[in-house]
Amino acid sequence: MTNPFGVRPVVNASATLTALGGSLMPPSVLKAMTEGAAHFVDLPELHDHVGERLAALTRNEAACVTSGAAAAITLTVASCVGEPAQAFPADAEVVMFAGQRNGYDYAARLTGARIVEAGPSVEELRAALVRRPACVLWFAGAHYAADALPIEDVIRVARELASAGPTPAGPPAVPVIVDAAAQIPPVSSLWRFTTELGADAVIFSGGKGLRGPQSSGLVLGKRWIVDGCRAHASPNQQIGRGMKVGKEELLGLYAAVEWTLEQDEEALLAGYEQMVDRWIAGLRDVPGVVAERGYPSEAGQPHGRAVVRVLTTSGWTRDALVQALWDGDPRIAVGVSGVPDDAIALNPQTIEPGEDLVVLDALVRHLSSGSAEEASKSR
Repeated sequence: MTNPFGVRPVVNASATLTALGGSLMPPSVLKAMTEGAAHFVDLPELHDHVGERLAALTRNEAACVTSGAAAAITLTVASCVGEPAQAFPADAEVVMFAGQRNGYDYAARLTGARIVEAGPSVEELRAALVRRPACVLWFAGAHYAADALPIEDVIRVARELASAGPTPAGPPAVPVIVDAAAQIPPVSSLWRFTTELGADAVIFSGGKGLRGPQSSGLVLGKRWIVDGCRAHASPNQQIGRGMKVGKEELLGLYAAVEWTLEQDEEALLAGYEQMVDRWIAGLRDVPGVVAERGYPSEAGQPHGRAVVRVLTTSGWTRDALVQALWDGDPRIAVGVSGVPDDAIALNPQTIEPGEDLVVLDALVRHLSSGSAEEASKSR
């Protein structure tokens, strides 16, 4: 890595986190972006063609590329709330389950819409939907599932109001938007929520499991909602004007979806499990730690990760070990999300070939030093 700034590269055993750069793009994606950077184009026309091809690839009615998944939330909600070039209604509402409230609420609230919470029952959801909100925003992933209805029930209850809605070509009584930003794998998420289950739109990050440009996102679903996203987005001077998508991201994300669909997902997941097995086996005889397989992964993806509990007998605290790995050479990031307070998680999804052994060697070296203080003296 050519690096005139002194910023050290990271071996990422954590997750496809924005703060770590998302994911690494395969050569075909880099090539597509480089080729796009070398030409001027009619950007709206390129949007049209890329959207048509992405819709066909993903078995959806329509598709558009956004400047990340958070921008996609804003644009899909805007599409439900009001028409471009008109003031959004002051009383617009977006229904979310109370247990799914999270840091991305702001992306919906940028439209001026108010979040209305529903409890995890059909009766409570129905009571919220009777108010005719602009949409339901539902978050996919095992970490959001505990206090929310399954998406199948959400769609069914929303469709109960459809008879009072407009024509089939237009929006339903209450549209359902699914945020599935990190839900690849499985690749079937690209069509499951919309084509198979009936959600109006589904949102993905382009820079996570799809391994496209980090500053890209993807909206798939009904044409009316995708057309609304496009109308509210750059280069139009609407709410999404600052959420600019360049020709490089358009071509890069298209290449990333193509690349993803060409992969042998079964073999990919098997490779992840092999890494988890190697980590667990390599730590089995290290005193003071207990390593076991955790499932599913960080955001509910269908593969394991190694969960390593740091016992007091190791001479380390969890936080001290995380810091030592980060301060080491190479710099290593590990996960702490969704695991006990005394544990770290090793995620194979963001590991390049051979890096799993680098992570294992660093862990064994630190833990074998006896304590965080002794390890610090030896550096």
